[in-house]
Order: sequence, then structure tokens, then C-alpha cells
Amino acid sequence: MGLNEADTRAKLIDPALHSMGWTEYLIRREITAGTIEIINGKPKRKKGRTDYLLCLPVKEGENPLSIAVLEAKNEDEHATLGLEQAKEYAKSLNVPFVFSTNGHLFVEYDSFKEKVSEEMRLESFPKPELLKRLYEMHKGFSLEDEGAKPLSVPYRGGQSERRYYQDAAIRAALEKIAGKKEGWNRVLLSLATGSGKTRIAVQLLHKLAEAGHLRRALFVCDRNELRKQGFGQMFSVFGDNAAFVENKDPKKNARIIVSTYQALGIDEDGDTSFFLQNYPRNYFSHIIIDECHRSAWDKWSVVLTNNPDAVQIGLTATPRKITGEKSPEKDKDEKISRNNLKYFGEPVYEYPYAKGWEDGYLAACEIVKRSPSIDDRPIMRDELLEKGVSDAKTGEFLGTSDVKEIYSKENYDDQLILPDRRKAMCKDLLEQFEKTGGVKQKTIIFCANDKHAEDVEIELNNIYKDKGLPNCEKFAFKCTQKGIASGSLGESQEGLIANMRGGKNSHFIATTVDLLTTGVDIPCVQNIVFFTYVKSPILFYQMVGRGMRIDEAFGKFMFRIYDYTNATRLFGKEFISTPRTEPSSSPKEGEKRKIAKVRGYYVEIRDEGTFILMKDEITGKERPFTVEEYREKLAASLVEHADNIELLREMWVNPEERKHLISALPGGEKGALLLRDLLKLKECDLFDLFAEIGFGVPGKTRGERVLAFDYKNKDWLLSLPGDSANVIKALARLFEENGIEELESPEVFDVAEIKRAGGIKALAKSGLNLGDVVSEVKMGLLAA
Repeated sequence: MGLNEADTRAKLIDPALHSMGWTEYLIRREITAGTIEIINGKPKRKKGRTDYLLCLPVKEGENPLSIAVLEAKNEDEHATLGLEQAKEYAKSLNVPFVFSTNGHLFVEYDSFKEKVSEEMRLESFPKPELLKRLYEMHKGFSLEDEGAKPLSVPYRGGQSERRYYQDAAIRAALEKIAGKKEGWNRVLLSLATGSGKTRIAVQLLHKLAEAGHLRRALFVCDRNELRKQGFGQMFSVFGDNAAFVENKDPKKNARIIVSTYQALGIDEDGDTSFFLQNYPRNYFSHIIIDECHRSAWDKWSVVLTNNPDAVQIGLTATPRKITGEKSPEKDKDEKISRNNLKYFGEPVYEYPYAKGWEDGYLAACEIVKRSPSIDDRPIMRDELLEKGVSDAKTGEFLGTSDVKEIYSKENYDDQLILPDRRKAMCKDLLEQFEKTGGVKQKTIIFCANDKHAEDVEIELNNIYKDKGLPNCEKFAFKCTQKGIASGSLGESQEGLIANMRGGKNSHFIATTVDLLTTGVDIPCVQNIVFFTYVKSPILFYQMVGRGMRIDEAFGKFMFRIYDYTNATRLFGKEFISTPRTEPSSSPKEGEKRKIAKVRGYYVEIRDEGTFILMKDEITGKERPFTVEEYREKLAASLVEHADNIELLREMWVNPEERKHLISALPGGEKGALLLRDLLKLKECDLFDLFAEIGFGVPGKTRGERVLAFDYKNKDWLLSLPGDSANVIKALARLFEENGIEELESPEVFDVAEIKRAGGIKALAKSGLNLGDVVSEVKMGLLAA
């Protein structure tokens, strides 16, 4: 039997790499945050993946430059087995060279040539100098060139200050700038909400500044909250060299200027005089545009066009190609997308939500779809007149000429107010919350307009009072562009957001229109609710992004989307943008309609199913899967990889085989953990989840397996001295506390409970091998 992966690394691969010049200083291990598993009600992070990341030699004090991924396999596996997996890692890590080896042979994939080599002896593995020459040749610059200097500048705060994908994005941006090819000074980075785009911007400017390339920089956005967040991070690195623009003070003494477009004097009418008077042509050497998908064009484009020689870096969290039903919103999205790609070119690096979820950096998403029965059909003028329709502002009854002939569901709460529908939706939402921990959950509800947001706020607070729940200063509150919620005690919008972010006893549900779609960092948000119909894919992704952040302090590792308007249909679209030739169907400027209001409808809220948001292996896009749909996919895949329950058990006690099995399943470990929670099997090990859905064996909790361990292994335990048996029972109890991986930890025999039972000495007296004991305990715990 050949060496396992760990021994193959230590005994075969490491010595061979060292002999080729790949010393330990040139080999890094990139580790993700890791999957979060809830065990006995407590969150536990598992270690993220670890790869060989090969780096080029640098001078002392310089940043190591990642250049290749090497995937290690067991000695008795084919060298090519890890190549496809390594190619995926290389794409995420932004490195051009990919290798896979079993300790004897290796195979290479060169992303520049897009070709795979023949298998070769590991002794002929390329040396650092060769990969450096190949890298420089294909990139079109030497690492000794002036333009490449930022690549070797260390991170401010050290390597721990960045995540692997942030490093990959920064290198991708700096490589394009150093290459000086056509379009070199226009860079687009696309990363999911919550992945740290502002941190990337700060480190980029730091590297450029330390290399002597940065003269003056502008970090520009279109929301005050974004400006505040951006300035805070810029100031932490650049100190007084960073300043933000306000009150028509251009802060021309600052090296790093942080501003909104509005603060630069560019108003809604496109007046650019303040900006042009204070910042002459090519005033800035570098410009970073946050949320560039919506903020770089039309009336604000002067910031870019007046600095044509500047390095301009666009940051976006939004899908870049648009499909969907025909609408003015889609037309607008198409125009924005075309502008982004035409101006910046293709993104040099992308990090989608699905990848962030898989890595453990972004929260898992469960989708609960609900449906108001009244939305099944349009409402006609005659039935409104029959019920008695009134003007929503004056209360006066409306006549035929005041009412549209037909109202579709997209018009509800905007042109036609239906109090019965709103009441039913609010009541149903709080009932859903009661099923998942109570009504006091941090939530953002997206509404059709300011009036709708206010009505929903009032309705939710009334229901809360009717339930007789303890007094809450602000259970639901309105937070919109047009003003402060009634009864908000004078709180500013910033104050409302801050209290929602930090308050544990108030400010639970924010009703909004678009104020909270972007630029607001509230990691504790547990629910995103759609009470409005959304047509814009760009806007939809921004809304959903408010829930994607993990908040470990708050105990939030997943979020739910409550979808009452089928907004989640916009997940997973293939975004393709084509020039628009037909005229826009938007309403004419200044067109006014009376807002109609009618009561007397019975509205039932129907369950449309629970869904898991995950990557579709066919399209590569994230999309909602029903729980049953995902369960069936998982079951089919399990049976394909393990013919029977006994084989599954054998694979499960082997760490490497277990890891490979889980990674091969649809959704990987993240999807399985989310399914386990939805099936109310939280207290079970994943083995029992798989046993139940794949082979029909009823799942047992970890506690039940520990209790059964004694009688199922009675003969073995009785054959051992008492202290040895006690150590083995103590090992079994660790399974209940922390899962099977706890038994595989190198420090398992240092655990206090194991030591108290007799520890290693007790087992040694009985002549027991520690590794064999752990394996027997694992098999005994999972025995039928």
C-alpha cells in the first residue's frame, strides 16, 4: 500500500522540491476561512483547503509573488488525478502554472498555452528561475522593471491582512498595469458583496504609493455610507494624507481624497464647475471607483474623462451581463453593463458569491418563497369601482376616468394600494420568523416606494403590539432616502443604520426602498425580504448582498431570503448585453397618476417551497434548488461514489477518502451542512445525513451514537484493562462534543478528559497502537 497524501508530501514531494530550489520560503499554504459547522448549538470552523502555492524568489523585505499551484495526491494514485482540481485553485489564486504530482511523476498545465504536458519524473520539476522567465515572457514585462515594483511591495500589516482572493485580485490589477498593453490603465475587479473590495482598494494604493507610483489618488463613490467606510480604512493606512471632501472643501493638500460624486459638486443636473475648477485635467494619477456599475457614467463620467492618463480601477459586486424580461430597468442595466465592459475591458479577476460561500467567507443562503394569492391575476377597473376605490391621498372615491383599466401585480403598492394584501404579507412574515427563532430578527424589507415602506413599518409594529410582546422602542422602522420614519425620535438615517447594526434590543426590521441596497455594511442582517417586484438584475443582486456577510460576534452564519414577489428568479441568469435599438418604454418625465386604494380582498399567502442557493454544476451559476431537488441530486451522487452503507462507513473513517467524497458531491460540504439543518438533523454527523438520504438508514444523533458505543463494542471493551477501556470511552465522548474530526487531531491525546482517564500511558500498558485505537473508535461509533 502506497503512502497517504500527508506522507507523500513529507517523504517524496518536499525533498524533491527542495532539491529543485523551492525552499520553504518559496512555498506557501493558502487557507480559506473554512466551513462552519454547528455542533451542539455552537459554531465550529473547519480548516479550509491547503495547497502548495509556489512563489518566486524575492529580496529581503519584499512580498512573495505567487506563480504556481501544486496539487499533491497519494503515492498510489495517478499523477494526473489532481490536475482539474488544481486548475480551479489556480484560477481562484490567479497563478498561471498548474502542477499535479503523486511524488514520483508530475504533470503540468500552462494557462498561457492552455496545454497539458506529458507525465514527467518529479526530478525534472521546473526550477524557480525557469518559471520566472516564462512568467515574464508571457506577461510582457520584467519583474525588475519600474512598472512591476508594486508587485513586490509587502502588504500593510503583513500577509495576514489579506485573504487569498484579495491577494489574487490585487496581483491581477497590478499585472495589467505593469504590462502596459492596450487599455493597461483601465482595470475592472468584480467581487461579491462582503468580500472586502475597500480593503483591496486600500492595499492597492499602499503598494502603488510605496513603489513611488502614486502622485494623487481619488477614491470615489455615490453614497455617504460608502464614503465613510472608505475613508475609515484609508485613514488607518495613510493617516492625515487621506481626507474626505465635504462642504465644498476640495482638500487639495491631501494625497488620498475620498469623496462622493455629489461632494465633488457634480449635481443631478450635471453641473461640473466645482470639480473642474479645483481638479485640473489629469490632476489624479490614480482613481478607484467603488460600485462602478452604477456610478461611473452619464452625469458623473467627467471624473474619468477629465483624467484620461490616470490609472482607473473599477470595483463592482454586480454581474456584468444582463438577461431577463424586457423592461426599462433591464434597458438601464444593459447600458451600464456595456459601459463597464467597453470602458474597462473584461474583469481581470472575479470572485462570485458562490465561491465566497464555499470558502466560508460569506453566509449560506436559504430561500423561502411565499406567494400572495391576489397576485395570480390582474385586477380590472370594473371590480375596483364595484368595491369602492378611493384616492390614497385624499380619501375621495374615484371614478372611471381616474382608474386604470388594468393593474398588474407589478403595480401593487405603487399605483394601487391593497391594504388587505399588505396586512396578509406582514402577518405571514412574522409567522415565518416565529418558526425560526422569534420575531426579533435583524431584517431588511424592500418595498415599492416610500409610502409602502411606511405602511409596512406601521403594520409590523401594530402586529407586534397585538401579540402582547415586551415593549420594544423600535421593532420596525422606516429607513429611506426621502426621510426618517414617523416616531423615529429624530434619528438620522446614519443613526438608524448604526442602531440596527449595533443594537440587540431594538431596531430589528428596516423597511426601505433603495437606501439599503448598496454601500451599507450591516453584517448582522439575518433576513432579506422582497415585498416589491424587482426587474433589474443589478438591483436584485445588490439587495441580496445586504445579507451575505458573516457576523461571528452576532452568531450569524447564514441568511434567509423571504421572497413574496418571485424576485429570486433573477438568480443564475446568463448575463448577455446587446446594443439597444428600440426606444425606451419608461413613463414620460413628469407623468402623474392618481394612486388608487381599495379594500375588501381576501388574500391568502401560499407556501411556494424552501430553496437552497448553490452553484449549478451544468451552468456554473448559482441558482435556487428546492430542498427535495438538492436531496435527490445528493443521493444520486452518493450512490455513485459509494455503492452501499458499509463502503460509505469505510470511506468516512479515512480522512482523505472522506474529504474527496465530500468535495465530489454537489454543493460540497456547505450544501450538505445546509441540507442537514433544513432536515432538522443538526445533532447528526454528516455520515448519518448521508446514510439516511442515500441508503435509507435512519440517522442517529452524535449523542445516540456515543450511548450505543458501549453496548455495540462490549466485547472489545471487556477484553481491555479498565483504564484502557476508560480512555477509549473518553475518546468516543469527544465525537459528541466536536465530531469525527476531533478524533483525528494530532493533539487528541492532550485533551484533559483523555488525560484524566489515563491517556497515552494507559493505552501503552495494554500494548495498543494509538493510530489503531482511534481507527477502531471511529468504526465503533459508526457501527450499524
